[in-house]
Amino acid sequence: MKRSSVPLVYGSFIAVGLIVYFLILSLFGLHEQPVYSAFNIVITGVGMYLAIRKYMALKKSKFVYQKGFSVGLTTGFIATVIFTAFFAIYASELNPEFSKELLMMWETDWFVNIGMLVFTVALMGFATTFVMTLAIMQRYKPSWNTKEGQKHTY
Repeated sequence: MKRSSVPLVYGSFIAVGLIVYFLILSLFGLHEQPVYSAFNIVITGVGMYLAIRKYMALKKSKFVYQKGFSVGLTTGFIATVIFTAFFAIYASELNPEFSKELLMMWETDWFVNIGMLVFTVALMGFATTFVMTLAIMQRYKPSWNTKEGQKHTY
């Protein structure tokens, strides 16, 4: 596997995992409750961690923090775009009543159409990607607990 294909491959795997999880929830009627989407963080985080680790294993020279960060972001963004496209198709074509059922929980006077719902799913995916990349990269950042690092402290 080439280093440049790591985000695409792992982003696709994450998206498949998210889609399968969503479909399993829909079998039991639990996909209408947003609390179960919290597990999406675990799926995304594990996939991004594996992508960054694979990228580091393929890299012959010294690992650069910024490269790992960009791999994590790219992987998560690809997964988010694929899952959002699936969600848009599911909510508009496969189960058009889903958005009404999902929004029944909140009593609002706002008109929320499918576009706003899909936008919210994409925004949540991008936010999860960014936060998980920051969290995962803490494991790979260079430590300042060395003699060289101590020279740069007060």
